[in-house]
Amino acid sequence: MKIGQLDLGEKPLLLAPMEDVTDPSFRVFCKEQGADMMYTEFVSADALVRNVNRSLRKLELVDEERPVGIQIYGKDVDKMVVAAEMAAASNPDVIDLNFGCPVKKIAGKGSGAGLLLDIPKMLEITRSVVKAVDVPVTAKTRLGWDSESLVIESVAEQLQDTGVQALCIHGRTREQMYNGTADWSLIGKVKANPRMTIPIIGNGDVDSAEKAKFFFDEYGVDALMIGRASIGKPWIFKEIRHYLNTGELLPPLTVKQQAELMDDIVKKSCEMIGERRGILHARRHLAIPFKNLPGIRPLRIQLLREKTVDGISEALHLIGQKYADYPMSEAE
Repeated sequence: MKIGQLDLGEKPLLLAPMEDVTDPSFRVFCKEQGADMMYTEFVSADALVRNVNRSLRKLELVDEERPVGIQIYGKDVDKMVVAAEMAAASNPDVIDLNFGCPVKKIAGKGSGAGLLLDIPKMLEITRSVVKAVDVPVTAKTRLGWDSESLVIESVAEQLQDTGVQALCIHGRTREQMYNGTADWSLIGKVKANPRMTIPIIGNGDVDSAEKAKFFFDEYGVDALMIGRASIGKPWIFKEIRHYLNTGELLPPLTVKQQAELMDDIVKKSCEMIGERRGILHARRHLAIPFKNLPGIRPLRIQLLREKTVDGISEALHLIGQKYADYPMSEAE
């Protein structure tokens, strides 16, 4: 699959942009685990224009994670253009436009998925950004605002006409948020549309190797984007790639192996963004695994309360020792 001149190979697996998740350290770790392309946390155009330090930091990229896209969101055309130019200065491989975030503080104010209620403005933003930067521009959106306005088939054609070079579709409406089951049939219809020539990336419920293969085979998408399923389990990219290549499932990790990988995530996070911020970012990954192991509660509480790298490493070592031979399936 190609986005402009960027060749991602056959059936690439993309790490979705996620607020407070896809920081540089997690992106690098996912790259090491087999992800083919990374995306930054989504960045507010308003905040970039105002030079908010926290948002400016999101534009910082490292060579180890490439190829990488910077995703921006906003509802003001001029601010989105300025934000895109600022993002382009960081030399990303792609600039992605967020027309899909469903959370109230974004969509409710007319940005993200809120632009599904104002398609002309969505298209004006896209056209303006495409003209303003030399970096390939892509977009990510949803099926529509709600079940009564499933506009994705026409919106996909119109976005393609503005010059975007790939389109990612999350198979839910804004109304659904992240609930229910993603409807891949509409994603498949967009891909099957003979007018569509740009790559179509499918997103939603990609949480296992078997599902990934099914989505590729059944709906013909060019790539898959994986979001929530990577939190606490970034090796899902390796599992999917192995299954796509061989038709065989990798054996489940033991709890000890998982604890060792979690330790790597924490250390990488702290090395790249500092101990305090690194631990805060890593905690969302540490909170997910191990929770169903018998008698785990005291160790899990200790793990999540630790405020130093050494303390977290020790807690993970204790978990790994106590449950050394448990398969991953017992911990989930």
